[in-house]
Amino acid sequence: MNTRMAIGATAVLAVACSRPVTLPVHQFQVPAPETWEGAATSPLEPETLWWEFLQDPVLDELIGRALDCNQNLRAAAARIAVAVEERHIAGAADLPEVSLSTNRLRQRQNFVGLPFPGLADRVLSNSYSNSGLTFNVSWEADIWNRLGAEKLAADADVAVRRADRLAAQLSLSGQVAKAWYAAVEARRQTELARGIVSHLETVAERTRERYRYGSRSPVDVRVAESDIARAEATLRERERAQDLFVRQVEMLACEYPSGERVAESELPSLPLRIPAGLPSELVHRRPDLAAAEQGLLAADARTVQARAALRPSFSLTAAAGTASNTLLDLVNPNLQIWNYALGFTQPLFNRGRLKANIRAFEARALEATANYEGLLWTAYLEVESALASEETLRAQHDALGDALESTRGAVRLAEQRYGAGMGDIFSVLTLRRSVLETEIAMLALQRARVENRVDLHLALGGNFGAPPTQHRRLAR
Repeated sequence: MNTRMAIGATAVLAVACSRPVTLPVHQFQVPAPETWEGAATSPLEPETLWWEFLQDPVLDELIGRALDCNQNLRAAAARIAVAVEERHIAGAADLPEVSLSTNRLRQRQNFVGLPFPGLADRVLSNSYSNSGLTFNVSWEADIWNRLGAEKLAADADVAVRRADRLAAQLSLSGQVAKAWYAAVEARRQTELARGIVSHLETVAERTRERYRYGSRSPVDVRVAESDIARAEATLRERERAQDLFVRQVEMLACEYPSGERVAESELPSLPLRIPAGLPSELVHRRPDLAAAEQGLLAADARTVQARAALRPSFSLTAAAGTASNTLLDLVNPNLQIWNYALGFTQPLFNRGRLKANIRAFEARALEATANYEGLLWTAYLEVESALASEETLRAQHDALGDALESTRGAVRLAEQRYGAGMGDIFSVLTLRRSVLETEIAMLALQRARVENRVDLHLALGGNFGAPPTQHRRLAR
């Protein structure tokens, strides 16, 4: 009874002496405005995947396939599983380590040199057996929160791995969207390039007719044929780009990159409103920021753990069991044996190594702090730059659209004049080529707008849900 009371009192004392892990509060010199400066935005829409704003069912299917089959995401899920098991290992120190052991000893002992009368020429011996059954318990009292800090760091490691997986999902969805719309634009550019070639062939044929009638020089014919050759080279480049982008889409969607998929979609019309939310929400949405924050938390916790290693440790070990020469007597309570010990360990001659370990973890925490602050600056820069580009690209698109309408109007007037016998066919052909070239520029600009909108959604952290975080103690 006294033994049980001593063990219980020790455990209660150890629990009473423990206290919550205290971590530093970090200050960051990264100002966050009340609203975004680059463009007008609207509130966030919860539970909405970012690519749904593009309203493209084919893109929805492609991204879904990529997220289901991507090897990098499977590897990230495995890293999460490893971190979770390592957390279980770290938490195992909360409970006593319990083991059960049994042994059976058979021994012969010789008595040599003993002066027994009449036995001088013989060696006396004795054989005997011994059996034991022991129940062992050992436990370390976490008075200085060394074990608590280890668990906190392991929790942060799990959160980092989960945030990394969200970041990989976000990156993959952006890659699929950009590759798909690059393939769509390449298909349309290929069609327009064929139109340019056909148009230049018409110009060349007209030029040859005028040359035969003496109103054009051989130089004009050669120039027209040179234009066709350059246009055909551009067409081949467009076809090559289309093939490359299609194969990239197929690979991302875990299809064999045969180049057979047809990019049948059109570039989407972007919604005017931009669901960007507030700047203060950014740190809660971007997975890379969440991972950096949890990495800083882990570094701080491991610094606490290293400091605790300088202090004395207290441990309790106890054992109870039976021992007998006969196996059947192992369950006899009258043969019970027991022992317990309270241990105290204080590092003395290795304190230099332990202090160097503390300085190393403090340096890692400073590195994590600097990395987190740098990521904050980068995140705000990416969002503001994408918002500003939205306005610039929209204005550029409107101006180019006005130019296209004006050129089309000029084509109609030139065709009317030519039909009335007051104009030249080359004026009409020149204007038609201008329309095709403007359409090509418009198509490239539309893709640039789509890619910028994708970049904006990625910079805002997408809509995969809030990254896993814990113990937020970052002052901004």
